[in-house]
Amino acid sequence: MSRRFRWLAAVVGLGLVVPLLPVTTAAAQEHATTAAPARAGEVRTIPDWRMQTSRTATAGGAAISRPGFNDVNWLKVPARSTVMAGLIANNRYPDLNYSTTMKQVDTAQFTVPWWYRKGFTADPAPGTHTFLKLNGGILARGEVWLNGTKIAGTDKVIGAYPTHEFDVTSLIRKGDNTIALRADSVNPDRDLTIHFIDWAQFPPDRNQGLFRDVALASSGAVSLRNLRVDSDLPLPSLANANITVKVDARNNTDQQQTAEVSGTVDGQSFRQTVSLGAKQTKTATFTVKLDNPRVWWPFQMGAQPLYEAALTATAGGAASDTARTTFGVREVESKLVQGGRQFSVNGKPFLVRGGGWASDLFLRTDLRKIEDQLKLTKAMGMNTIRLEGKPENDELYDMADRMGIMLLTGWECCSKWEKYDTFTAEDNRVAGESAESEARRVRNHPSMIGFLIGSDYAPPATQEKIYLDALKRAEWNLPVISSAKALSSPQLGSPGMKMEGPYWWVPPNYWYNKDKGGASGFASEVGPGPTVPELDSLKKFLSPNEINALTDYNAKQYHLAPSDTFSKLSFWGTALDGRYGKPANPEDLVRKAQLANYEVNRAQLEAFGRNWSDQDKPSTGVIYWMLNNAWPTMYWHLFDYNLATAGSYFGAKTAMRPLHVQYSYDDSSLAVMNTGLQDVSGLTVQATVFNLDGAQKADVSQPVTAKGNASVRAGTLPKPSGLSSTYFVRLLLKDSAGTVVDRNVYWLSTKADKLNYAASTWYHTPQTEYADLKGLNGLAQGSVTATASSTASGESASTTVTVTNNGGGGKVSFFLRASLRQGAGGAEVLPTTWSDNYVTLWPGESITLKADYRVADLNGKVPHVQLSGHNVPKSEVAAPLR
Repeated sequence: MSRRFRWLAAVVGLGLVVPLLPVTTAAAQEHATTAAPARAGEVRTIPDWRMQTSRTATAGGAAISRPGFNDVNWLKVPARSTVMAGLIANNRYPDLNYSTTMKQVDTAQFTVPWWYRKGFTADPAPGTHTFLKLNGGILARGEVWLNGTKIAGTDKVIGAYPTHEFDVTSLIRKGDNTIALRADSVNPDRDLTIHFIDWAQFPPDRNQGLFRDVALASSGAVSLRNLRVDSDLPLPSLANANITVKVDARNNTDQQQTAEVSGTVDGQSFRQTVSLGAKQTKTATFTVKLDNPRVWWPFQMGAQPLYEAALTATAGGAASDTARTTFGVREVESKLVQGGRQFSVNGKPFLVRGGGWASDLFLRTDLRKIEDQLKLTKAMGMNTIRLEGKPENDELYDMADRMGIMLLTGWECCSKWEKYDTFTAEDNRVAGESAESEARRVRNHPSMIGFLIGSDYAPPATQEKIYLDALKRAEWNLPVISSAKALSSPQLGSPGMKMEGPYWWVPPNYWYNKDKGGASGFASEVGPGPTVPELDSLKKFLSPNEINALTDYNAKQYHLAPSDTFSKLSFWGTALDGRYGKPANPEDLVRKAQLANYEVNRAQLEAFGRNWSDQDKPSTGVIYWMLNNAWPTMYWHLFDYNLATAGSYFGAKTAMRPLHVQYSYDDSSLAVMNTGLQDVSGLTVQATVFNLDGAQKADVSQPVTAKGNASVRAGTLPKPSGLSSTYFVRLLLKDSAGTVVDRNVYWLSTKADKLNYAASTWYHTPQTEYADLKGLNGLAQGSVTATASSTASGESASTTVTVTNNGGGGKVSFFLRASLRQGAGGAEVLPTTWSDNYVTLWPGESITLKADYRVADLNGKVPHVQLSGHNVPKSEVAAPLR
């Protein structure tokens, strides 16, 4: 049987990694196997499994884990595969993303344990020790068997995150061997596991099974574990750094051992002799000084150079084990500023403008999709991701290190994790093991910025001490925060974060009020709720009837949340009607949704940017709720499940441009935000006000210097008489040569949105009056021309399109969207990273947009750019690859 295996990434603290080879046993000819590590210092991750329900596999672990057990009728599943993910991989169900097909899944099958089984061959060299490693728990708890012997039971293997290592040297046989794992059913209200709360419809199996790697590792008499690296970067000079490297040397034998531990960092070598008693573990510590170190920064502030620490243990004159890790030289600190949590990186204050991460609903690992999502995040200008209760696999952290995206990790709300009064002694142990395991796993990544030991509730004294002791054992060296809500804890005190909502619709001016979820302090999870994608995307997961039902705001939508609070479009739709006019049909609703999504997302992130430099109640951070989707939904995302970018994404992208001019909804002030570290002088802000008919009502210019890592005010928008009830504002930021470096267009109303703050709930502030933007429905038809071209380089391609408003009489071409297509009228090419989109042009104006994508995603077709606008008919232009 032919089977391909990929090379695996290096594993910290475990040694060398070798390719996995397919082998066949006599007992089950179709069961592909892997060889166990044959020499010291090797690690092999189990590449795939066989999976079966215990209703069918009734023999028990002693029989199932013996070589020769017949599993040919079991399901073949990937290395990281929950039960549901395994069933999907075996095509047991139709597309579970579409409509309500997930309701067809019989949840009764997940009330019993499921078995995972893997055969492998071994030929261990004399003196080699073999270890079985679980890089996370079996959800929710399970058993581990090898060759008929139970290695660990449900009293040990429990919880999503604790790592385990078992010395199986005495159980390994020359020739055929078998591992069997039993995964019990999951109850998120009982188990310290993974829950999707109200982020999507629940996975039918509640993520029962495996979601991280199981590996076989080998070493000689002495193993190296828990390699950690700390950098001390004296501030503010950055002229040198002191690097501390630590590794645990463990004697695997019953005899005393003398090991030489040696290593290198940036070409500098070090070594140490370690004497170890029987089964003893000691920490070897090394220090290295780096002159003029290559300092690691978040991407908006600088570069992301990485160093490597590589260590070897030698015992008895032979290599015994290896360990290596990458790290970055940087300093992260945090403090409270007027009650708000402010982070700093390398001594520079760091305004967090981030989003909440959603893992795949079935916990599948799609490395290309993860990388695509991070690329979209960075291209949007978003500098931080919060991982609430769903810490990802190692690859995401590696990608974030390379891209310069900061990561804030921690536990989730609304499940067993925060039912502290129900914690048993076992729960306390698992909570501590979880914190220690996760902290050890991610501590070397320079992208990490902190650890939240609570989300909606700070842990009480007992659990807080458990977490802090666990983080201390892991030598966690970054800020620890009690919760994402303004609740003090016994030892950590105030978290400096607020969680006052909203989670559902609010108008743009909401964000400028510094109370509630507005732009002051650190808002740990806030957003305007519904983010309805474009029609191309909706058709991928909604039936025609479901699309037609979108105009019924009181109807429950399966692709909204399972909770009653967020299951309807409700007052989002009421506001859409009040502000833009009742949609005539679903297509009109989707079109107006992009306008609403764009303006409110831009306002949220612009408000936190503007108030960053305020003296009174400054903003210090915001986490947009949320960044992405676990499963296709119409709420809480900046790009959708299929990686399509719509109004929500480009409103946010506009707000977070590195040098950006913006309007303030509260006082009509203009501001310039600079995310770089250097001042930019010689700039001019030009503000022009237009009526809907194109008549220019005001035009003013203001010189400004954009201070580094700060925002500055740049005058006030004029308020001319005779404005139409809906009007436009165009802001241009120009350099000393007159070149436009930023462009921002607003559609505003002479009537303000009004909110009833006294009636606010935890998720919403009611709106009592609506801005009048209905004039947009009567815009005269605009006209544009476009030219496009494409180039390819290897697997990547770029298309540029230049769009010009050729209309006369002052006609605006409003909210133009460009999308890349597989041939004329073809499917949209996804993912595509656009330089800008949803742009507005006045007569004679041109703009050039660039799209980056993979050649393979054209599906062999000629790229076409499709243009459409609020008042511009749909058109296409070919852009053949050169």
